[in-house]
Amino acid sequence: LQEPDIVPENIPLDILYEDSDLLIVNKPKGMVVHPSIGHHSGTLVNALMYHFKELSNVNGKTRPGIVHRLDKDTSGLMLVAKNEWTHEKLATMIANKEVERHYLAIVSGLIKHDTGTIDAPIGRDLNNRQKMAVTELNSKDAITHFTVLERFDNNTLLECKLETGRTHQIRVHLAYIGYPVNNDPTYCKKKATDFGQMLHSKYI
Repeated sequence: LQEPDIVPENIPLDILYEDSDLLIVNKPKGMVVHPSIGHHSGTLVNALMYHFKELSNVNGKTRPGIVHRLDKDTSGLMLVAKNEWTHEKLATMIANKEVERHYLAIVSGLIKHDTGTIDAPIGRDLNNRQKMAVTELNSKDAITHFTVLERFDNNTLLECKLETGRTHQIRVHLAYIGYPVNNDPTYCKKKATDFGQMLHSKYI
């Protein structure tokens, strides 16, 4: 399968940190991380290719520099590697759970416990290939820790800490315990507002 050529695009980037090996980017919500079927332009990779000549190619032509991902509708901090050595080091650190990632989420409903841990394996939803689900079949361990920061009338502000990094992990886990992320287009059944999905990667 031929990988498509990625066209560099002059899309502004919010860079919080940069050195000769890596950068930390604050990705806006609504931006896809790398080109895929149906998303060939306007991605974070298109922007990175315009602004940086040196990016690692460990993950192939369509994902230069991309060490880990955020969902399209999730905003916040992402690591980007400029060279292969850094990319492999960061990937190993993530695999060994040496990279700490914290997220902010506003969920539907009032969580009574001040802290909690969700330990439930995640795999593909058997009824919908576009979704993930808590399941015993073809799944991987998934652990999310949460702390309540504030309670509102009908919503709760959480800080979530990932121990594992499964696809849609926080969104699936919070929906599983009955408190889906507000405005989550996939896992929250309530009518969404224009604000967008209320999940942000705040610390890495």
